[in-house]
Amino acid sequence: MDRLIKKNWWKALGVLILLYVFVMGMLVPLKPGITQVTPSATRTNSQIVLDVQGYNTHFDEAKDTMRIWIKMDDEYILAATRITVKGPTQVEAAFEIPAYLPSDRRVQDFALVIDNHIDGAAVRPNALLVTQDSIDLAMGQTVWRSDRMENLHQLKGITFPFRNILGETIRNTYFHVSLWLAMMIIFTAAMVYSIKYLRKQERRFDHWAAALTTVGLLLGGLGLLTGAIWAEYTWGKFWSWDIKQFTTLIALLIYFAYFVLRRSFPDEAQQARISAVYNIFAFVALIPLIYVLPRLTDSLHPGNGGNPAFGSEDLDSTMRMVFYPAVIGWTLLSCWIASLLYRTAVIEEHLWDEEPTHD
Repeated sequence: MDRLIKKNWWKALGVLILLYVFVMGMLVPLKPGITQVTPSATRTNSQIVLDVQGYNTHFDEAKDTMRIWIKMDDEYILAATRITVKGPTQVEAAFEIPAYLPSDRRVQDFALVIDNHIDGAAVRPNALLVTQDSIDLAMGQTVWRSDRMENLHQLKGITFPFRNILGETIRNTYFHVSLWLAMMIIFTAAMVYSIKYLRKQERRFDHWAAALTTVGLLLGGLGLLTGAIWAEYTWGKFWSWDIKQFTTLIALLIYFAYFVLRRSFPDEAQQARISAVYNIFAFVALIPLIYVLPRLTDSLHPGNGGNPAFGSEDLDSTMRMVFYPAVIGWTLLSCWIASLLYRTAVIEEHLWDEEPTHD
């Protein structure tokens, strides 16, 4: 690490990567999607007209190729009997719901699928709930007219996935999530240097541990801030004391106490030794606080408390083109800042050692 800080290529690489992340992450458009479907419920043996609101769509320009279906599964699909385009982001679709459903459930959910040659195919899961007055699976399988849904159009160009709850805030993945992963990498490196100090008792290892911990805490604070901003848009509150927010705050406060502890000992050797032990403890506490405890209780945060995390459809190949470079870029920038803090600490130590003593 001491040799690496004298090189400049990786510092320039980190800055360029983050510029790429900011440009791509903020300028690449989202795929067209469906934001709202009304009404959201109906009964069997009825006609229903669905009012569909789109996002980034071009319904008016593609009305000649517009196709709309409601879909229970890959086998049972019902096409709209009439489609009326109201504007670029609004369309009405009429459906004739049969008297029976090919399901043994009283209430069955259906996804809505819209396809045209400009926007490609867009899906709204659980768009319509259909209640059947009488359940007859055999009759439902007989009377249900299953229409084909084939030759769906593919949207051309680079786009990010549209998710109804997230909307444009899905771009925060490149900042909030990548900051957390970079934080874990930096905190891991800080723990390694603390272990090295305990083994070799070399002051430079303590300087590196302190510098990396400082940057890791900065990343954690930024991750907590970006997460709170995201929560404002998706959960409705900036801070709701969700278990994930609460345990993350505790973890960062434990690391903050590391610096309070360092200032409590005037003896440098004792300061470095006790700080190294505490740094290892803080890292060991970090794992269950952030990744274990939130999974044991209810949580609004994805991936915790039964709330599903991002899947392959959420973090698709296009997002990975930006997300993984973001993790690398934040990590390289963090290492650069840590190297500056390390060199500052070394200079201060040399100046302190060279300061003349007066009797």
